[in-house]
Amino acid sequence: MNAGEPTIGSFLGLASPHVSGLMAHAGFDWLVIETEHNSMSLSEVEHCIMAMSGTHTVPLVRVPHNDMNFIQRALDLGARGIVAPMIRTAQDAERIVNITRYPPVGNRGFGPLRAPHYTLHNPEYFEEINDNIIVAFILETKEAVDNLEEIAQVPGVDAFVMGQCDLSLSYGLHPLKYNEHPEVRDAAQKALEIGRRHNIATGLNTFSPEMVREAVAAGHTFISYGPEYALINQTVRQGIETFRNL
Repeated sequence: MNAGEPTIGSFLGLASPHVSGLMAHAGFDWLVIETEHNSMSLSEVEHCIMAMSGTHTVPLVRVPHNDMNFIQRALDLGARGIVAPMIRTAQDAERIVNITRYPPVGNRGFGPLRAPHYTLHNPEYFEEINDNIIVAFILETKEAVDNLEEIAQVPGVDAFVMGQCDLSLSYGLHPLKYNEHPEVRDAAQKALEIGRRHNIATGLNTFSPEMVREAVAAGHTFISYGPEYALINQTVRQGIETFRNL
């Protein structure tokens, strides 16, 4: 990402360590454990992170709200970054980045548990983690799009992810027809241009190999393929449809 090269990941909504391990071993660069739109507990988050151990996949957590306690606990359990929803202003961005960093650059409290292997690597973790936490913001409000230049200037912002459905709702448009809305397309282009100027990765949700190719060709570097339940659903339906048509 820092080099401007494309990365591919997926969102995990099924709260399954088995699926998390499968997806990590499949070779994704990063995986986002979903906690905003399901009933997942932090204990289940920890199990999914543990399932990714032994792979090169970076575990991230999509937090349900931008709460200091939840973000800190997710990082202490071993997440290497967060994906934060409903960002609106540069002040929001700065506050969230600060939660992920230890003083003097932030206000995260020290006491990580699994992240430094239960105190075994506390010194190493403390020395390197401030420079190795990913903070991504989901752009799903009109206010965030209007303030994007200011948000991009906040140190520690690594990626913008387009939340097309909620962004459509923010514009008063149908969320399931976001591909038809010029406002949403313009917002994605604006994020791409601002991201390039400030070395911030930008991402789209893709659901097919063709959409992946299109996202890479457009210049996006934080590309989500999935989520995992959509990939399962797609494959299952294709098989059933093939069978029914025989």
